[in-house]
Amino acid sequence: MLVKEYRICMPLTTEEYRVGQLYTISKHSHQESEKGEGVEVVKNEPHEDPVHGPGQFTEKRVHLSSKLPSWARAVTPRIFYITERAWNYYPYTITADSHSLQCSFLPKFSIYIETKYEDNCGDSENIFHRDKILGDHEVSFLDIAFDEIPERYYRSLEDPRFFSSAKTGRGPLREGWRQHTKPIMCSYKLVSVKFEVWGLQTRVEQFVHKVIRDILLIGHRQAFAWVDEWCDMSLEEVRAFETQMQVATNQKLG
Repeated sequence: MLVKEYRICMPLTTEEYRVGQLYTISKHSHQESEKGEGVEVVKNEPHEDPVHGPGQFTEKRVHLSSKLPSWARAVTPRIFYITERAWNYYPYTITADSHSLQCSFLPKFSIYIETKYEDNCGDSENIFHRDKILGDHEVSFLDIAFDEIPERYYRSLEDPRFFSSAKTGRGPLREGWRQHTKPIMCSYKLVSVKFEVWGLQTRVEQFVHKVIRDILLIGHRQAFAWVDEWCDMSLEEVRAFETQMQVATNQKLG
């Protein structure tokens, strides 16, 4: 199992990002989906937890056969998807559960992600209190402005180095922006990837972490670049938008 902690700062408050995250996931899923490929929403419903309180449970199927590298497509079926179950008790979320995030044909592959959001620049240490369970793990700071993303996903209008918000006056982001930008918040993500197949474990686990890193960077960049679209929305309004996008995306998938 390969465990890494990612810290991604944003020029937002955690309350602002609560709306921005829902908006961005819904819009991005719709944009990236087409017939047979993309994100299918199976469930999206309120959920009550005895420890974390009220939240939202979602179950999705991520269809991505054509997005796999050639070496992975050679050993996967033509129809391939990952089932993602998530519990959102913002500002704490869990992606997957004790059964883990599983793919449709590999029972020995799983991903488990815990996320916490705080109003700081990523300087909270051991935020997950997991030393005794996980031991030492790599901590990576991801910079939404200056870390590279795959060229095929680059959009100049979504580049935080050039984007300036008309409604909030935030941006563009300059070198060292995390040290002097206000407001600022951080997404702390503890990601565990496990692939128990001899001869492929290291390669697959490292590849999956690379994919997750890129997804996190792209999603957070878009949340900031689209801030003028969602910053005036209430939580109720963005939930309505989420429902509308889910219906449209499922129809798009066919």
